[in-house]
Amino acid sequence: MAKSIGRLISILYRKSLVYMNSALKEYGLTASEQPFLTSLYHYNGMTQEQLSEHLNIDKAATARVVQSLVAKGFVVKRKAVDDKRFNRIFLTEKGKESKRYVLPILSQWSELLAAGMDEETRDALYGTLETMVSHVGQ
Repeated sequence: MAKSIGRLISILYRKSLVYMNSALKEYGLTASEQPFLTSLYHYNGMTQEQLSEHLNIDKAATARVVQSLVAKGFVVKRKAVDDKRFNRIFLTEKGKESKRYVLPILSQWSELLAAGMDEETRDALYGTLETMVSHVGQ
């Protein structure tokens, strides 16, 4: 079988979903919700459109995930004061508290991925992945 970067990336993606879904299950979260929370930890109050752009996820999928997070009590959706056409998404107290367990889970996954790699190798891999992302466009 020929070497396939795409195949390896696909395997890592599927493994990450399994890992995240398993680790987040006890908190009532899913792997698809985690990136939205992580983005809001850094940029609380983003619009749904900004979340879509930031995560490179289509608007319909963003709307579904935001609605799920609202239903679970992790976020609230409010009309933007500056432009009523947009909804801003804010973490609730429950959402803010989730940072306490979500970030360590992400860190554990990253450590598992990079186990046995020195810092130089990690940096090179990160740079290579960034280059690949830029080649396929945002």
